[in-house]
Amino acid sequence: MLSRKIEAIYEKKDSEIYYDWTSYDKISKEAPLAVVAAEDQLFPEHYGFDFKSMNLAYKRNLKGKKIRGASTISQQVAKNVFLWQTRSYIRKAIEVYFTVLIELIWGKQRILEVYLNVAEMGDMTFGVEEASKRYYGKSAINLTRDQAARIAAVLPSPRKWSISKPGPYVVRRTGQISRQMRALGGPAYLSGLRRF
Repeated sequence: MLSRKIEAIYEKKDSEIYYDWTSYDKISKEAPLAVVAAEDQLFPEHYGFDFKSMNLAYKRNLKGKKIRGASTISQQVAKNVFLWQTRSYIRKAIEVYFTVLIELIWGKQRILEVYLNVAEMGDMTFGVEEASKRYYGKSAINLTRDQAARIAAVLPSPRKWSISKPGPYVVRRTGQISRQMRALGGPAYLSGLRRF
C-alpha cells in the first residue's frame, strides 16, 4: 500500500488508499473460494508451493512465450506483506523463507484472511471489504458467488481491469471462476482449513 501511495504521489495522481481490514468470519465464504478458484485451486492441499505448476511455468518461460509465474496464494501473501514488489532472485529466495514460516505458523485460514485483506482489488483499493463497499455498495459478508468471482477476476491486474466496468475478458473470466467455484463443491471446499 505504501509503495502504491508513493507511486501515485510521484505520478501526481490521486493517492488516497481505500482499505478496511475485516476478519475472516465477517467475509462471505464465497470470497475465499473465489480467490482459491481463480489463483490457487490446490491451496488446501499444498504446503506453500505448487511444484507442478512451477515446473510448467518454467518450461513455458524457457520457450520464450509471455513470462508467467506460478505463485501460490501463500507466496503472494509472503511477498505482499513482508517484501518488495520488483522481481529478482534475491526476493524470490526470501519469499520462500517467509512462505514456509507463514504456512507453519499461521495456517491456511489466516493466510486466506490476510490475502483477502491486503490484495489490491481495484485502483488504490485494498482488501475484499473495501472492494465490496466501493463496487457493490455492501459489506463483504453479503457478497454473492458472482460478485466474489468478479472481484477475483481482476486480481492479476486490478489497475488494468475493472470490477465496475468489466470488459469482455473480465466478464468471461468471472464466468470461468464461478463455474470453478461450483466444480470445487462450493464453500464446503474450504471448510476444513487449519486455523493456526
